[in-house]
Amino acid sequence: MSKKKNYAGIPDEFATLENSKVVLIPVPYDGTSTWQKGADKGPEAFLEASENMELYDIETDSEVYKKGIYLSDPVLEKSSPEAMVDEVHRVTKDYILRNKFVTLFGGEHSISIGSIRAFNETFDDLTVLQIDAHADLRKEYEGSTCNHACAVYEASKNTNLIQVGIRSMDAVEKLPMDMEKVFFAHEMAQDEYWGDSAIELMTENVFITIDLDAFDPSLMPSTGTPEPGGLFWYETLDFLKSVFREKNVVGFDIVELCPNPNEKSSDFLAAKLYYKMLSYKFNSKPELED
Repeated sequence: MSKKKNYAGIPDEFATLENSKVVLIPVPYDGTSTWQKGADKGPEAFLEASENMELYDIETDSEVYKKGIYLSDPVLEKSSPEAMVDEVHRVTKDYILRNKFVTLFGGEHSISIGSIRAFNETFDDLTVLQIDAHADLRKEYEGSTCNHACAVYEASKNTNLIQVGIRSMDAVEKLPMDMEKVFFAHEMAQDEYWGDSAIELMTENVFITIDLDAFDPSLMPSTGTPEPGGLFWYETLDFLKSVFREKNVVGFDIVELCPNPNEKSSDFLAAKLYYKMLSYKFNSKPELED
């Protein structure tokens, strides 16, 4: 039996559950996506790219892997969308209750129903920051409330949901949408202060869910539903850096990498984004500025 791999090939001393502040849960699920299939291959491509990434972060002058990053067994439940969500919820909550900083990598966006549910049950007055091209606010879709198109419907009812980067939705999604807390891409393009405005709407505890199609497809072509007019790398990092600095980010997930064997830059962007977010979370230098 081959030895289990560590996240990013880090030394064993930083990869055990006991020694790790961070837990990474892969969820290779793609049961409800409706256009390009392949998000179930996302975690594998992300982990492979991570192994080829430098582990020193220049901006924060840190090596965050030394905080310990434990690569959990993947959540493989796929008998139904509901069963998958229940299992993601169970596993996520178990690690939260062990006092770990819990992160997940999907899979399609329906996995976030389970992760958000777990964080909402364990942290008071939770803000969910959704960075995404799509509203994902349908109550149900194709007969299931656990479809990727319903990823944050429950969060819109039970948490302080803030949506950033939205540029594609159905008219029915306007009903559950709180327009005061939505930052549409076409408006963000005209408003240099959108990030400050979004942070002002957040409570202290924040869970971040990032659908990689939030990024412009010129940067992130390998996703299930690439939408033109998306976010760029440094504006996204500037915003995330501010959120991590000003709020208590309690965990995050990243979803919807749909890898293309002929296009590795998307896999690498996902790997780099994950590591950047950890670097911002655990950077001990309060002078880190925009």
